[in-house]
Amino acid sequence: MTDEQSWQSPSEQGQPGRAVPGQPPYGQAPPGQPPYGQAPYGQAPYGQAPYGQAPYGQAPYGQAPYGQAPGWTPPPKPGLIPLRPLGFGTLLGAPFQVLRRNPKATFGSALLVQALSVLVSLLVLGPVTFIAIDRMERASAAESDAVAAGAVTAIILAALIPVLLTVLASAVLQGVIVLEVARATLGEKLTLFALWKTALRRIWPLLGWVLLLAAGYVVIIAAAVGIVVLLAVQGAPLLGLTIAVGVLLGLGVVVLLAWLTVKTSLTPCLIMLERLGVGTAVARSWSLTRGYFWKTLGVQFLVGFIVNLASQIVTTPVSLLYGFAATVIDPNNVLGTIGPAAASYLLLMLVTLIITSIAVVAQSAAVALIYIDLRMRKEGLDLELLRFVEARELGEQGVADPYLVPHAAQTAA
Repeated sequence: MTDEQSWQSPSEQGQPGRAVPGQPPYGQAPPGQPPYGQAPYGQAPYGQAPYGQAPYGQAPYGQAPYGQAPGWTPPPKPGLIPLRPLGFGTLLGAPFQVLRRNPKATFGSALLVQALSVLVSLLVLGPVTFIAIDRMERASAAESDAVAAGAVTAIILAALIPVLLTVLASAVLQGVIVLEVARATLGEKLTLFALWKTALRRIWPLLGWVLLLAAGYVVIIAAAVGIVVLLAVQGAPLLGLTIAVGVLLGLGVVVLLAWLTVKTSLTPCLIMLERLGVGTAVARSWSLTRGYFWKTLGVQFLVGFIVNLASQIVTTPVSLLYGFAATVIDPNNVLGTIGPAAASYLLLMLVTLIITSIAVVAQSAAVALIYIDLRMRKEGLDLELLRFVEARELGEQGVADPYLVPHAAQTAA
């Protein structure tokens, strides 16, 4: 090696690409060490946390930082509603989600009941009314009073059959909707047959409650009417008092019936879900609604108002459209008045059946949601529902129904 080859100037030693004996080329790491700026294999770079660990000063994912309490996480929503006390908006919107979530079991059941009621009325009340009117027209003057009284009696008795059938079917329908809301809250979706099979097991308590409620309404209204009639028969001197008492009693009856309806509105839910008798269910409904009267009234009133408003919006254009179409199709009235009247009646009946079915489902679902909300607030039902959902996800068998209260669960077991 010559002196020219062995000696290099300091400037030449620092030039890139010129290696110094015993040292790696410029920009390369010594043998066995990682390149500059990279960490050895298995170690994190400087200032970074190893893979799978949180950076320094930060808590791992899902855990609160050191010295801080974990944040609140809302309960899961396995089905129709979140498993926590419900807000006013949820109570208004969820009843209509019941229709969308399981339309065959809810809307289908309501439409079936409403159509059955109309069909029975037409098949039973229609022929009896036609025969009674025909006999009244053919009766002689001497027999007219007796025939008229008999005809009216026959019509009233015939009307009781579809009324009783409608009451029975409506009671079962309300139980079906209550069951659907209760199971939908847990993320379950039952078929129409399964819901009706379960509801029919509690048909007699439901029917007893409906008849008891109807009898209470009749007694209250009859008492008010009787007082007004007693004052009216006293003659002209008490005319002013009769009118004043009639107005006050009318307002009082409306307020009393609204109050009783709200306080006992949870009775069907208690009969179906807690399997209570009529008397116990009424007393428990009275207790659950204590302190929440106005909220219960407000939700039920607003749901009914929304449904009735939608009904008016739908039926009014249908009536106007029919009148316009009848004028265009039959401008000279060749078909007469019977054909258009029958078509108008059938069209309005179809629209009414659909709207009524939606209204029944929404109002029954609203009552069931109020029941669940009040039990969450007063009895911690949300915790029982969460335990049931977790146990079901883990595959546990024999888990008790979360809607049963302790004494009812022991009786059912």
